[in-house]
Formats: sequence, structure tokens, C-alpha cells
Amino acid sequence: MSKNHALRASVLAATFGVAGLLGAGVASAHVTANIYGSEPQKGGSGTIVFRVPNEEEDAGTNKVEVDFKPEYAISTVRYKPVPGWTAQVVKTPLPAPVKDGKNLDVTNPVTKIVFTAQPGSGIAKGDAEFQEFEISASTLPSNVDELVLPAIQTYDDGQVVNWDQVENGGAEPEHPAPTVQLAAASTGTGHDAHTMSASTTGDSATAGSTDSTARWLGGAGLVVGALGLGIGGGAVLRGRKAAK
Repeated sequence: MSKNHALRASVLAATFGVAGLLGAGVASAHVTANIYGSEPQKGGSGTIVFRVPNEEEDAGTNKVEVDFKPEYAISTVRYKPVPGWTAQVVKTPLPAPVKDGKNLDVTNPVTKIVFTAQPGSGIAKGDAEFQEFEISASTLPSNVDELVLPAIQTYDDGQVVNWDQVENGGAEPEHPAPTVQLAAASTGTGHDAHTMSASTTGDSATAGSTDSTARWLGGAGLVVGALGLGIGGGAVLRGRKAAK
């Protein structure tokens, strides 16, 4: 290959690489729900971090809302405070109870959490900044594999963007809803068995140690007793000789 061809190939590769990075940046500039660590389990609790990037050149983000389906029957949502923002957890009474991930009735599930920027705060205009909002939720449903958590992003110029489109196996929608995958519930058998095994092993070791100590003390007692008898017998014999 000539130097010109090599240079042309390098330029093309660099061009496609930059295009790919730009495309990845555009595709990732969505409101997303992220799990840092193990996936939350069905019927358990989990920590979810919503990442909200600003996408408007002339407006900043001043409010973020996340919706929870009533049928998820999530009864508790707590949030990590974010400087410059306030948060409100909204619950909605239902006409009939729904079952949560532990098969308990919930009549007043969490249906929304709203993060609002205080005056002078918010995510700055342009596309250089994002903000993360961390929550913990329980009890998570046990009858779904994925949580779909639509979000509403409001800009300080009044523009509202709904991140609520669900993928259906085709191309990624323009405004996909944040989602979280749920892992299968753990039975706890392995942990209990490990705990029981460790406990049993510890008890056995303690019992063995106690038994060994008792045997040692018993043996020592016999030796001391034998020595006592020997000393006593010797004294008796010396006394008899002296009497003669």
C-alpha cells in the first residue's frame, strides 16, 4: 500500500471514529436510570440513580419528574439530597389495593417523585452538564422483569420533554423511558446454609476444645492423685522404719 493510500485510510478511519463517538454522545444524551452495583432483586429494595443531561443550548433544566406505575405497588421511596434542589415524593390513594412484591396489600403507592431546582440552581444551559438524582425504592414488584420509569424534564424557558417511549424491539425511540432490570429473587438458602454451617462448625470446635480440656484436666488430676498416693505411701514406710 502506498503512503497516499495509507494516509487516506487513516483519515477515513479517524473520520468514522469521530462520527461514531458523536453518534454515541447523541444516543446517550437521554434521561437514564442507572444501577451502580448488583441489579436490584424482585420483591426487594434497590438504589436507582437517574442521570439527567441538559440538551438545550439556550435553556437549563429546572425540574425533573419520575413516574412510578401504581401497579408496581412501591410503598417507599427515599431520595438523596442534591444541593440546590428540593424533592417531593407523591403518593396516590387507589380505589382498590394492589399487591406488592411481598404479596402485601398497598392502597397508597408512590406514583411520582419531583425534583425542583431552587432559584439560581439547576442544570446549566448547553450540553456540557448533567445532574444525578439518587433514590432507594421498596418493595419492588416481583411480577415484572423490568421497571419502566417515565421521566419529564422541564426547562427554564417552559419547554417540557417527556421521556416515556418504550422500545419494542426496533430502533431506539427518540425519547426512551428510563428502565431498570430486576434480578430474580434470592431464596437465601445458600446464605442460611453457610451461616448454619459456620455456626455448627464453631459449636463443634468449641465442644471439641471443651472436651479436650476436660480430658487433659482429668488426666492431670489422675497424675496428681497418683503422686499424692506415692508420697503418702513413702511417708508411711519411713514412719514404720523409724518406729522400729
